[in-house]
Amino acid sequence: MLAYSLVGYDGSASSQRAFRFAIALARACGGRVRVVTAVKLIEGAADTCALVMADSGARRAGELLAELRDIEPEAESLFDVEVMPGSPGDVLLEEVRQHRIDHIVIGHTERGALARWLLGSVSSDVLARSHVPVTVVR
Repeated sequence: MLAYSLVGYDGSASSQRAFRFAIALARACGGRVRVVTAVKLIEGAADTCALVMADSGARRAGELLAELRDIEPEAESLFDVEVMPGSPGDVLLEEVRQHRIDHIVIGHTERGALARWLLGSVSSDVLARSHVPVTVVR
């Protein structure tokens, strides 16, 4: 059974655990992992935003690849990375549509009720809107 898992990654301890979980799953079933970091765009002229995103996105993708290699040194052949502009929930769900993702793996960060109400929860948003299975790793 081949599975293509998507990991939402923000560098937090819970997203690192989600990445490890997805790599273990890929090893067990001969699958692959797509690791995506969402970057919110700054306001400004469209051309300026595009240039900033292209430069910082490429740099961040390189940093992300190095960070993930450190976490799972033997797993580089099992994953690819992408830095995408947008809100995390929207980015992850769009990745599912564009890349035929079978499964989403995301970390869960504990927040108080006020923070969840003000900022929302990526895991809750993805769980509510996803059409593929979602694993939330604590």
